[in-house]
This record gives sequence, structure tokens and C-alpha cells, in this order.
Amino acid sequence: MRDPDGTHGCRARFDELTIHQWDRPVSYPVRRMMVDTYALQHPDEFCVSAKSFAAHLTGLCAALEHADHPTILKLLQEWLDGGPSLEKPPLPPSRGAVTIAEALAAPDGQRLVAAADRWARSTWEAYAPLRPLARRWVEAAHSRPAGTRRR
Repeated sequence: MRDPDGTHGCRARFDELTIHQWDRPVSYPVRRMMVDTYALQHPDEFCVSAKSFAAHLTGLCAALEHADHPTILKLLQEWLDGGPSLEKPPLPPSRGAVTIAEALAAPDGQRLVAAADRWARSTWEAYAPLRPLARRWVEAAHSRPAGTRRR
């Protein structure tokens, strides 16, 4: 579902959600998952380069498939900072059926987490053709030799 006010209206809702997180606190991984989800639903603005696309796609993969890994986001950042050779693939035509509106409507932190999860999973489903690529990139970050990691 598209925002009736277009991209600017959706961005205003994202900014509103960010502000409301003070009233409905969520953990950093949940906030990061929402940022990655929003970015993948608005790739023309937030996934212009292959590196930014990889950051958001692997971030969402990490949130949904590696949530129990305590340092996965750090490993992904280090991998991206290492300058891997990346090529941005064609993006899927759909961005997911669930939008930021569901997360914004959540009345408390617990329901916000649940809504954010539904939003993220809907987007992840839309990106199903690119999940194998995301998983390869996550594996590349995870298996990067320790000597090449920043300290």
C-alpha cells in the first residue's frame, strides 16, 4: 500500500516513528531492523550504491535469520568497510505488503516490536529472490579472517 502523500508522506511517518521510539523504547537491533526495512522499501533514496544496498539487505537478513548472533551487525559493518567487491542486482518490483503504518500504529513497545517484525518479514518476503545473495554476503562477513578485521 502506497502512502497517499507519496514518498514525502512516508518519510514523515518514518521520522514520526523515530520520535515515538522515545515513548515506546525498543532495542538497537529492532531499531536497526526498522531502518533496514524502511530503506529496502525506499531503495531509490537509501540503496543507491551497491554498498548501501548490501548494508540494508544484509542488515535485514541478520535481523531475521541471525538475531541470536551477538556481533553480526559489527561483522557486517567491518566487512563493508573492508571494501568487498559488490554489484547491485536488479531489485524486485514489490517492496512488501506491510508498511510503516502498522509499526507507527503500535500503542506500546511490545506491540511495536511485533509490528516491526511483521513489516520486516513482509519486506524480506518481497526480496525473496535476493535472499541467497544476502546470505552469501552475511557468510562472507562472518567468515572473514580475524586478521582482516578492525580492532
